[in-house]
Amino acid sequence: MDIFHKIQEELIRPQDKQSKQLILMNIDLLLNYCLRFYERQFDIRELSNKDVLQKFEKLLDDYLSSHLPQKLGVPTVAYFADKVFLSSNYFGDLVKKETGRSAQEYIQFKIIEKAKDLITGTDLTISEIAYILGFSYPQHLGRLFKRYTGMTPRTYRLRSIS
Repeated sequence: MDIFHKIQEELIRPQDKQSKQLILMNIDLLLNYCLRFYERQFDIRELSNKDVLQKFEKLLDDYLSSHLPQKLGVPTVAYFADKVFLSSNYFGDLVKKETGRSAQEYIQFKIIEKAKDLITGTDLTISEIAYILGFSYPQHLGRLFKRYTGMTPRTYRLRSIS
């Protein structure tokens, strides 16, 4: 409240050269306190955050093992945030804090792990695997796979055979 009072005082007084700068400095201070409060939540709620992350991992594994990818497509951060009753932004920050990866990167990593299993453990074509994982076009899987592994799905399959 002290910060708000200082800003209000500056707005009431006749403006001088320092008025705008003092107002901005107080707003900056207020925003820093807000950021501190926001980030502190991740440390204080460590146990509940781990529960959310475990639930997210189970939901993601269940999603990728079901027929949902063919119906709904590649899973999104918003889908899982909704399932754990959090906003997408807060959920993304929580996943980043707990795993070191953004929620989107984490989802993509799990998709690639599932793709690796399907590539080496089945005779499905790469196109079939892409559709099973929710990709509209096999090329999208190929690009994502190459970004994470450094090789195409086909090359990965050939190397795993030899």
